[in-house]
Amino acid sequence: MTDSGLAPLPAPDRPDTAARLRDALLAASFTADGLLDLLGAPAYAALARSETVPALRATRGDTPLETLVRLFLLQQPVPHARVTAVLPVEEAVEAGWLTRVGADEVAATVDVRPYGGPGGEDWFIVSDLGCAVGGAGGIGQREKGVVLGVGGASTTLAGITVRAPVSSALDLGTGSGIQALHAAQHATRVTATDLNPRALHMTALTLALSGAPAADLREGSLFEPVRDDETFDLIVSNPPFVISPGARLTYRDGGMGGDDLCRSLVQQAGERLNEGGFAQFLANWQHVAGEDWQDRLRSWVPRGCDAWIVQREVQDVTQYAELWLRDAGDHHGDPAEYQARYDAWLDEFEARKVKAIGFGWITLRRTGSAEPVITVEEWPHPVEQPLGDTIRAHFDRLDYLRERDDAALLASHFKLVAEVVQEQVGLPGAEDPEHVVLRQHRGMRRATKVDTIGAGFAGVCDGTLSAGRILDAIAQLVGEDPVLLRDRTPAQIRLLVEQGFLEPTG
Repeated sequence: MTDSGLAPLPAPDRPDTAARLRDALLAASFTADGLLDLLGAPAYAALARSETVPALRATRGDTPLETLVRLFLLQQPVPHARVTAVLPVEEAVEAGWLTRVGADEVAATVDVRPYGGPGGEDWFIVSDLGCAVGGAGGIGQREKGVVLGVGGASTTLAGITVRAPVSSALDLGTGSGIQALHAAQHATRVTATDLNPRALHMTALTLALSGAPAADLREGSLFEPVRDDETFDLIVSNPPFVISPGARLTYRDGGMGGDDLCRSLVQQAGERLNEGGFAQFLANWQHVAGEDWQDRLRSWVPRGCDAWIVQREVQDVTQYAELWLRDAGDHHGDPAEYQARYDAWLDEFEARKVKAIGFGWITLRRTGSAEPVITVEEWPHPVEQPLGDTIRAHFDRLDYLRERDDAALLASHFKLVAEVVQEQVGLPGAEDPEHVVLRQHRGMRRATKVDTIGAGFAGVCDGTLSAGRILDAIAQLVGEDPVLLRDRTPAQIRLLVEQGFLEPTG
């Protein structure tokens, strides 16, 4: 063990060994699909809850795949002879991927989890033992520099990231390298930073074992390792956003007061983006007594950037403290120590007048417009991942609307987006509904209320007629003044375009 209490890691500069290990893992079907086939859905799902008994029961045989699952996912010592039939054992021991245990067994030094890429790629995420979500013990270590594997936050950020070919991408706080791995598929150059040198080491292993190009790895906090003259087309970060009373665990606690880390990260990103570039983050933010949380977040947005901020969840301060105390395993320790830490958390929130904590996504886009658009909203409902294309389309629509006054909008043609349905709400037997709801079944899966004019307008939008001509026809049908209808309807059209219910066709 190292002085920090964490195990030594495999050598990051042995690409040939990593390539041979990768070939062996793939040959044994040690992949996301292979695991599901072997374990079955219940045992596979149990791993995500850090329950290993079903997987142990499913791997009592001696097939190559069962051997690898026990070795790398369940982290059980395995007889040397069984592993030799699957992996180049001596080379793996020499390079540090495996270690000898007793007279005739070997064990893994790192957690290796199969991870399916968006295009069907077979990747592998390397993290500390017991610290891959879906690994043997969940977050099983409390050492300050521990490096976690794939969690819900990681996959959420990967899913919302805009995926377009770019020259340069920056992954801030790379951890085990999941975002850098995704970025390597569509960025010519990937730079990854982390305050924890062990995390950079893990990222190098993840990229090598996944067969991805190496990244430019730099040690330091967030933007600190980035040169003043460097800019990027894409910046992503799943930062240590937990609002805590101290910097106890590097992977989650930013060490700044309150939500200052997330605020400073967002504010500094603007000057690091190329024109048209995106910066995307997961973040926590405080709900402070006497302050509008939306105004708080608007103040974070840097000049020259459009922004779309979505609050996905809100927890009161007790729920939040308990969540992260459980995350560190404190509820299994000394009760007095648990209570003291809980008290410290609540003292911190009380001092800052924090009533609740919000969690969500922040997307910035560098724009040349003199009038950037900032959208801050709450959307706790289910969405359809991946959302990268949906997010890029949102900003494209902002450009479209910004460039058109009402007259130009009424001269434009639109069509109703596929899989939008209309719901009418009202009393049974009533002649007219109380209100009409348009609902999406893709992307954000939004629902929005419209009046009968808006519903009728959307229903006939097929790209054939201009918006103005459709309104004229509706005015004649319902007996309204067409001039007044043209005056009052563009705001509703803009909302339907902005939220993705209507798409321009010309």
